[in-house]
Amino acid sequence: MSRAFVVVMDSVGCGAAPDADQFFNSKLPDTGANTLLHIAQTCAATRESGPLKLPNLDALGLGAAIHLSCGEDAPGLGGEPRGLWGAATEISKGKDTPSGHWELAGVPVPWDWHYFEDTVPSFPATLAHFVAQAAGVDGILGNKHAPGTAIIDELGDEHIQSGWPICYTSADSVFQIAAHEEHFGLERLLRLCRDVAPVLHDMKVGRVIARPFTGDVQNGFTRTVNRHDYAIALPSPTMCDWAKSAGRKVYAIGKIGDIFSMQGIDEVRKGPDEVLMEHLVDLMDEAEDGSLTFANFVEFDSLYGHRRDVEGYAAALEWFDSQLPRVFAKARPGDMILFTADHGNDPSWSGTDHTRERVPVLVHGLGAGQAGLLQFTDVAATVAAHLDITASGSGRSFL
Repeated sequence: MSRAFVVVMDSVGCGAAPDADQFFNSKLPDTGANTLLHIAQTCAATRESGPLKLPNLDALGLGAAIHLSCGEDAPGLGGEPRGLWGAATEISKGKDTPSGHWELAGVPVPWDWHYFEDTVPSFPATLAHFVAQAAGVDGILGNKHAPGTAIIDELGDEHIQSGWPICYTSADSVFQIAAHEEHFGLERLLRLCRDVAPVLHDMKVGRVIARPFTGDVQNGFTRTVNRHDYAIALPSPTMCDWAKSAGRKVYAIGKIGDIFSMQGIDEVRKGPDEVLMEHLVDLMDEAEDGSLTFANFVEFDSLYGHRRDVEGYAAALEWFDSQLPRVFAKARPGDMILFTADHGNDPSWSGTDHTRERVPVLVHGLGAGQAGLLQFTDVAATVAAHLDITASGSGRSFL
């Protein structure tokens, strides 16, 4: 019985989506954003080590997918595809993590997300009061748009002294609460996020995220791996539910369990990306016939895209690509290993937010060919067809 592995390279977009002019970074529309193309162009033009080197992904059709998406050739990515390849467009009106992942899993978002304005304060006074009350303190810190690492550097010491949680947001539909694991308490932080999540979800805020950190003002503050997302409930079953209803085992790697609130998922394995790669390699050995493994590698996005670090992003891509022979070597006959992304985050672009882009769809294990221009939901439909399970979404298999 065949297995399916869906690997989301978080934010690895391949060209502005047709509606990119409706999405913005620092008041600049995302028209022209292209995560992979611009990284490749920058490396070829200025990097001492030369062009971007992604031989394994390119052999599957990465360069071809970029050209299909935007009509331009990415330097260093011109190999003849030996995999099944295409580029997918999102229909949900968002460029955030839940929108992209839900739609890849067969469920476009049927409502408009609530976003907090980029003002100080960002949150309504009633919401700020509610969160403070739930935390058992007199107020909150932050109350603005901010990068997560920057705001704990700015307010970490004040948080320790006052006991007030650090609350912040971004251009995503998200409410994030940062607190020190020892001084505030990890379990207290998770309980606070869990308690306030229903109110935020009623507002159609996609996620409440617990952002624990450690450290002190003398040595610096560091976020820990104990992040936890409290995501709004999905409106209909996903490919994970389809697989589980068919009696198949469903594994989640990375933040997939949080994005889907563990709905349709049997087992989750977490850690930084280097650890997640080990989990993926392990599951190539361990996952049962007929199973689905759904993985997210987030550090392209969290460490490099938002920070507009082209060189760091390029190095992360090359590390990821270098690990793929280990994965492919453990594939069984009939396995489908599908690589894609949930949105873009062009590190050469204005601002610090995601970019509205098409994403590559690359398949190892099912021969070579062009899948063409796809919808995100076609990924879920293709997984269902490969696993021979019933799909209830709107996508169409490209097999």
